[in-house]
Amino acid sequence: MSLTALALSALAHAAPALLVKKVLSIDGAKQVIAAATAQARMLNAAGVIAVVDSGGNLMALERLDGTFAAGANVAIGKARTAALFQKPTKFFEEVIAKGRTSMVALNDFTPLQGGVPLEIEGQIVGAVGVSGANSAAQDEELAMAGAHALHGAMNAKVYYFANDEVKSAFDKGAVLFDHGERYMVHASRRMAPGMAEVHEEDTDIVYVQHGTATVVTGGRGTKMKQVAAGEFRGDGIEGGEERTLKPGDVMIIPAGTPHWFKEVSQPFHYYVVKSR
Repeated sequence: MSLTALALSALAHAAPALLVKKVLSIDGAKQVIAAATAQARMLNAAGVIAVVDSGGNLMALERLDGTFAAGANVAIGKARTAALFQKPTKFFEEVIAKGRTSMVALNDFTPLQGGVPLEIEGQIVGAVGVSGANSAAQDEELAMAGAHALHGAMNAKVYYFANDEVKSAFDKGAVLFDHGERYMVHASRRMAPGMAEVHEEDTDIVYVQHGTATVVTGGRGTKMKQVAAGEFRGDGIEGGEERTLKPGDVMIIPAGTPHWFKEVSQPFHYYVVKSR
């Protein structure tokens, strides 16, 4: 093959020179503002809601009556931080609280709870920031309301899994669907008891499909060790409440609650929806 032919072949198989990028429209920004404002009014809260694009540039802002003067600058800072670093600002606030104080030296960085990225079809297109509500947690709540409104409108896709795909997932014990930071669906399979677990961020919604299991919830985990961010494992639970799960049963385990599959039949199949 000639050098020219080789070059043309390489170009044909190379990655595309241009990538398609989702962009937040002004109507989308206004939709986020409207949803966050509606939530604020329902809670009888003040606040400033700011929406920026993926580059941190301000697109829309709403200042509710009774909000302190500096609220606008703080809300914009939260939104810019969430957009540029592509993470909720609550994450950075917690990291700094645990001792990584050097992060506060970063430019244009507002590590205060209340900034949330805006996502469309897996791409971060901007962020919303809220400041001046009744608490930091409420700032976050209003921002999440805005983000969810956009996500629901732009990502209203129906996902379908045929019987053979579901069966294959249960045979392996696998994640059936991963929706990023919002939720995951596991087709879980257990052949033996597990370790005690605590998920600081995830609420587990369990639906039993096949088999039985004895599950202990609450109490205190023994010999717990951190295995990942927000994830802890131990060898058992002291105290707690013991239940036997069977097909058709549903159990909701709130985030932060110790739980332990103490005994299981073989195999034990169950769906787990992990929600944040």
